[in-house]
Amino acid sequence: MSLGTFSYPMPVNEPVLSYAPGSPERAALKKTLTELKKKAIEVPMYIGGKQVKTGKKVAMHPPHEIAHTLGYFHAGEEKHVHQAIDAALKAKEAWAAMSWESRAHIFLKAADLIATKYRYHMNGTTMLGQSKNAFQAEIDSACEIIDFLRFNVHFLSEIYKQQPISAPGMHNRMEWRPLEGFVLAVTPFNFTAIGGNLPTSAAMCGNVVVWKPANTQIYSAQMFMRILKEAGLPDGVINLIYVDGPTIGKVCFNHRDFAGVHFTGSTGVFNNMWKTIGENIPKYKSYPRIVGETGGKDFVVIHKSADVDTAVAALARGAFEFQGQKCSAASRAYLPSNLADAIKTKLVAELKTMKMGTVEDFSNFVNAVIDEKAFNSIARYIDNAKKDKKANILVGGNYSKKEGYFIEPTVIEAKDPKYTTMCEEIFGPVLTIYTYDADKFEQTLELVDSTSPYALTGAILAQDRAAVELATNKLRNAAGNFYINDKPTGAVVGQQPFGGARASGTNDKAGSMLNLYRWLSARTIKETFNPPTNYRYPFLNEA
Repeated sequence: MSLGTFSYPMPVNEPVLSYAPGSPERAALKKTLTELKKKAIEVPMYIGGKQVKTGKKVAMHPPHEIAHTLGYFHAGEEKHVHQAIDAALKAKEAWAAMSWESRAHIFLKAADLIATKYRYHMNGTTMLGQSKNAFQAEIDSACEIIDFLRFNVHFLSEIYKQQPISAPGMHNRMEWRPLEGFVLAVTPFNFTAIGGNLPTSAAMCGNVVVWKPANTQIYSAQMFMRILKEAGLPDGVINLIYVDGPTIGKVCFNHRDFAGVHFTGSTGVFNNMWKTIGENIPKYKSYPRIVGETGGKDFVVIHKSADVDTAVAALARGAFEFQGQKCSAASRAYLPSNLADAIKTKLVAELKTMKMGTVEDFSNFVNAVIDEKAFNSIARYIDNAKKDKKANILVGGNYSKKEGYFIEPTVIEAKDPKYTTMCEEIFGPVLTIYTYDADKFEQTLELVDSTSPYALTGAILAQDRAAVELATNKLRNAAGNFYINDKPTGAVVGQQPFGGARASGTNDKAGSMLNLYRWLSARTIKETFNPPTNYRYPFLNEA
């Protein structure tokens, strides 16, 4: 029963706490980190109303302190995927029928719980489980996830208001239905906020969800799931399971009620998903929605008119915050010949001041990469550059996995603009720079556009407005998020909706209405008040 039209106005972005010395939030977060490390927890899967423990326990270790055990999660298998789908479909009718305001208030309450009661637990589990420093955790697992929940409620309320016009003698209306079936959410390790947004954005629209997080993000994912349950999320609406990718794909992509996938991860995995779904189209009740944000080889182009200090700061932050493990991280940079020496000198000096170590020491800017597989892959790129005559290690290049998966912030200077590390996604603290003839800016823009198959983020640094306009036009399709005189990272919900095209995904812009439309299926209803009683139109009359 609808007793009113309820308002969910545009929220403000959650304020970012500083964690400066002497601040209350710094003391509270340090206390929480100590408490979290004292107890090794057991993490169940959440299927329907049950906490499922399989006995197949997998240890969780901080990437920066691999000798410590945070706890264990209970790994699932094929039968648990079936159980999760069954639980979701069982919950579907009641969830879809629930009033919008009741659905909305579950997610708004979850946002408030994170902003207050659980802020330091969300940040603490992210810091320890994913090796993020205090600031990187704050902007991710507190502010961004709060913003996703609040802004999506607002955006969906605005979508529900969108209605067709009506002619005399009739009324038209639009229903924004959830999809038929269940949605699969597959989330990555690098952003706790993405782990929260992918299942909840679909669920908010009235869908039911099977959620598979990356194993390396389970420590913070389970914290978010506990908050959702405390906020009142009904059993079975979101089912959190820990199974390997091939297993979940085998079950979900062969299920008649598979309605869509919300994915963030590698391009290769997403391509395989799309292929499998395409081959299975005859099996499905409806055409599934395929939404993905994938890889990136994000660029910074520096014009000869750029400010040197601005360029250095953009590269230092853009490439090395969270160890370069952001989809948006600056990975290749183009330096003009007139500024190259000054930029390189200052950048090397800056990187030498960056401290690296555990997240519990708040003076560390750099922490560990996520796991041994990532460590080995990144180290291989660095080793190859050390031996290649086409490249030179300008700074960094050292690494160790004795205590954690630590890799120094590394800058590779490439002599060839198509050198391997200028083209391939590395996903680590490695920036490759190339110096171009300052008088060949336009040709360099063409090079930037053609070097990588990806098109996620990019930046132009220039004080010459004509150069900014030229780059903006020439690189129109090279990045879904484009930055002028800033680093190519740090998109904020409601301010810079995030996503790219080409090999970087479907560009469905998380944190905007565009994304929510993908989880809705519209139905138009026309009601005629005075219907005709025969088939004859006036033009049929003789006179």
